[in-house]
Amino acid sequence: MYNGKRIRLGLCCIFHSADIRFRSRQAGHMLKLSRDEQLDRLSTTILHNASSLVRALSYCSEHGIGSFRVNSGFLPLKSHPRLTYRLDELPDALLIGELLAVSRSHADNHNIRRTFHPDQFTLLSSPHDHVIRQSLDELDYHAELAELIGADVITLHGGGAYGDKESALARLVENIDRLPAQVRSRLALENDDRTYTPQDLLPVCEQTGVPLVYDVHHHRCLPDELTVEEATQKALATWNREPLFHLSSPRDGWQGKDSRPHHDYIDPSDFPSCWFDRNLTVEVEAKAKELAVERLSGDLVAQKHPLARRRKHYLAA
Repeated sequence: MYNGKRIRLGLCCIFHSADIRFRSRQAGHMLKLSRDEQLDRLSTTILHNASSLVRALSYCSEHGIGSFRVNSGFLPLKSHPRLTYRLDELPDALLIGELLAVSRSHADNHNIRRTFHPDQFTLLSSPHDHVIRQSLDELDYHAELAELIGADVITLHGGGAYGDKESALARLVENIDRLPAQVRSRLALENDDRTYTPQDLLPVCEQTGVPLVYDVHHHRCLPDELTVEEATQKALATWNREPLFHLSSPRDGWQGKDSRPHHDYIDPSDFPSCWFDRNLTVEVEAKAKELAVERLSGDLVAQKHPLARRRKHYLAA
C-alpha cells in the first residue's frame, strides 16, 4: 500500500481482463423517452456504475494500484442540456449515495487517489462561446462528482491553437479565472502531442496557480527546449499536493511511422529515471489497462539498473 514515500502507479478508467465494467447511455435514445423513463434508466445505469466503482477501488487496493482515474461518463449525460438531472431525482438516489460513500471510504482507507480527465471536447481555450459554456457545465459536473468520491484532480489539455496560440493561451487563462472554487482547486493542465508543450503551458500554470500534469510521452512526440529532466523539475514545482504525471509507450516504437498511438504495455525504459525517489502519481496510459500497470510495477523492480534496490523500496507492491 502507498505510504507517501513511494511512486504510485495509476489505472485509467476501465479494465482489460477483470470483470468490472462501467455503463453509458446514448442521448439519441434517451431523448425519445418520457422524463420518468429517462430518470429510471439513468438511475439503473448509475447504480451499476457506483457498484462497479466500489469493485474497481477494491481491485486497486488488492493489487497494489495506488490511483484510479474515474471515467468521465460515470454519470451519463449529466451535462447534456436537455437531459441533465440532479442525483436526488433518481429513483435509486439513496442507494447510489451509499455506494459512493462506500467507495470514498474504501479509497481513503487504502490511500487510493481518485482523478478525472474530461474528454477532448472540454476546451477552455476555444474562441466559441457555446463551447466554453458547454465546457464549464462539464467541469461543474466533474467537480460535483469529485466532491462525492473524493477526487482531487481534473486534468485538461490546453486545447487548440485556433491559428493564434498566444490568443488561445490568453483565453485559457481568462476562462480558468472564471472557474468556481470547487473546479479550480482540482484543475490541472496537461501538455499534449500536437499543440501545447510543457514550455507553452508552464507560464499559464505559474500565472493561474493550476499545476501541470507532465505527460512524458507527449513531450517526446512534441519536444520543446526543455529536457525531460528540466520539464519534470518545472512541473513538480507547480504542485501544492502530490504531483500527477502520465506515462505511455508508442505502439509501433519510437522509430515507427507515428509515435503517438499508445502501446498495450509500457516499455520500462520509457520510465524516466529522474522520476524515482519522488512523491508522485504516475497514471499508466496503456491499452492493456490493469495488466499493464501490474507488469510495469514488476518490470521496474526487476529491471537491472543501479537503482534497482531503491526502486524496490519506492515502488508500490
